Amino acid sequence: MPTAIYPVPPEAAGQRLDAWLTVQLECVSRSRVQLLLTQGNVIVDGKSAKASLKLRGGETVEVHGDPVPAPLRAVAEDIPLEIVYEDDDLSVVNKPAGMMVHAGSGATEDARNRGTLVNALLHHYRQLSSTGGELRPGIVHRLDKQTSGLIIVARNDAAHLKLAEIFSHRQVRKTYIALVHGSLKQDAGTITASISRDVLRRTRMTTRRATGGRAAISHYEVVRRIESPVGRFSLVRVRIETGRTHQIRVHMASIGHPVVGDTLYGAPARVAPVRKDSGELSIALDRNFLHAAELAFAHPRTGKLLELSAPLPAELEQFLALLEPAKIFGR
Repeated sequence: MPTAIYPVPPEAAGQRLDAWLTVQLECVSRSRVQLLLTQGNVIVDGKSAKASLKLRGGETVEVHGDPVPAPLRAVAEDIPLEIVYEDDDLSVVNKPAGMMVHAGSGATEDARNRGTLVNALLHHYRQLSSTGGELRPGIVHRLDKQTSGLIIVARNDAAHLKLAEIFSHRQVRKTYIALVHGSLKQDAGTITASISRDVLRRTRMTTRRATGGRAAISHYEVVRRIESPVGRFSLVRVRIETGRTHQIRVHMASIGHPVVGDTLYGAPARVAPVRKDSGELSIALDRNFLHAAELAFAHPRTGKLLELSAPLPAELEQFLALLEPAKIFGR
């Protein structure tokens, strides 16, 4: 394991270790430096150090291992797939929540590269489209990690190019089921707020920037209004015309009704507590209550209309059932 040694000059006194070390390690992000520190790969004067350590000047900092992470790669893994439709041109898979579509950022190589939909597809199919590159073979569009439901996979380049054209012309009908906090005032509506990256929190999207956003259109319809001991909720069907990052999540949050479980956009980690003689109770969902339930599009080769659906997964059905008063209070 390679080791690099960095003497701390007197003028660095008072600086945080992680901030100072980020400057020393060119082309390495501060988050990567903090990961090295968390893993115990940074030693200061012979001892493991925390990111928040204030330097005095004169210390010796040792960095063990390669500060640059190994390149991301897709590897075949024997992971079960729920295939809703397949032929020689495409496949439609019902992705579970918790599965990344392709390799992404993570704490370790395994976290970044393993357990993805792409890896499962590489094991299941001999051939996928190469149009998306080595990391994203067959991937035409994406779903967030904590969103379940239908996703289209291209099995050859010709199908991929045609599917990409269909998506770009908004000729794919995508319908989601979501449970949101609160009772929507209208039974149906359309949200047209443009979406852009949040300047302060880069993991979030926002509708609040005056310029630079991308057009986004979401149509919602209330399926069921729920009066529960832990609050009011609306079960909605949402059809999106565009496919912006986090579109439904950020759109619903923008009108004051975040998706249940979506703490990134303002939903509580635990649903509003209630009181019982034995104390305070609350319930939680460890994923977003958002499911890609229906897809309708023309087959890229034959032009035949494909209409596919996937029911709500068991954990979401169970959460809906849990909102009943008798279930909450254990009767």
